[in-house]
Amino acid sequence: MPANDLLVELQCHGVRWQGADGLSRKGGAGPSDHKALSLGERTAMVPMLNRASLDSPYSAVPDESGTQALIFREGLPVGEVQLPGVPRFYGLTTADGTPYWKLATLHSRDVLATTVLQHCIRMNEAATACQFCAIGQSLAAGKTIARKRPAQLAEVARAAVELDGVKHMVMTTGTPQTPDRGAAILCESAAAVTAAVNLPIQAQCEPPDDNAWFQRLADSGVVSLGMHLEAVTDEVRQRIMPGKAGVPLTRYFDAFAAAVSVFGRGQVSTYILAGLGDSEDAIAAMGERLAALGVYPFVVPFVPIDGTPLAHHPKPDSAFMQRLYSRLGVSLRRHGLHSERIKAGCAKCGACSALKGYE
Repeated sequence: MPANDLLVELQCHGVRWQGADGLSRKGGAGPSDHKALSLGERTAMVPMLNRASLDSPYSAVPDESGTQALIFREGLPVGEVQLPGVPRFYGLTTADGTPYWKLATLHSRDVLATTVLQHCIRMNEAATACQFCAIGQSLAAGKTIARKRPAQLAEVARAAVELDGVKHMVMTTGTPQTPDRGAAILCESAAAVTAAVNLPIQAQCEPPDDNAWFQRLADSGVVSLGMHLEAVTDEVRQRIMPGKAGVPLTRYFDAFAAAVSVFGRGQVSTYILAGLGDSEDAIAAMGERLAALGVYPFVVPFVPIDGTPLAHHPKPDSAFMQRLYSRLGVSLRRHGLHSERIKAGCAKCGACSALKGYE
């Protein structure tokens, strides 16, 4: 099976993992319940640690060294993958005794990621919470701390670059109850990291009330920006993320245009979760609209995360994802967008999606 087709299959179905967890992401924000696997030169995040993956036709059996694994489909071997090792910076602690791995984690092979504020104004109320979100899980499990301070992030970032060759950094945040929607704490965090080490940073937040924050983020050292739609139609937005749906699509597009004017075409992106209920046509049309504006539509298959209201939601069909990726690839080429030209962030990394293979 071609590597790209296999990746689509693995990310949609998940994989039954038959070994110790090793380097993985269980709970929290970002690619939760995933493990990093390298298929040739490509490292991808693949769901393995959730209940939804238990019915996958795919299984992975690691070797004794824990550095590679064979992938089987219904008992027949279909490929071999390599397993990234635990980064060296995970073994360090800050002067105040906080383990580095509680402050930032390695995503894929060379991306440092952190959730600066592990809290959101919408997370504790069913009437407002995003039903797919697991931002509170890693905090409840003691795997992170509620607020990462700028000096802590600078210390970890410098170590991750020096010890593990990290190439870029993602800073996201839960949404605080302030008009800037988290942009202010991202500014101070990015400024501290930039002062300590040469590391390109993507910041991620909801559209702030004032577009002036985009220039402030850039002045703080942020080189690319993510503002995530997750769903693209009003019906799905209101059903899946009722609180966030209060920020209308018109505001997102005003913010996208303003951000592109600051960061440049292709340096602004948005995460879209395929499989929440939006149709293939709706996502493809949104992808074309975004790409025309200079915003990279980073589309990933939805992964049901244990402990969330959508834990038993159906996984997207791999044929659906392959068709969608092909259509998005046409839009990306038409408007001159390419993940390799993005300076930092999720779309540059591309590990949570097979979209890179269709550009």
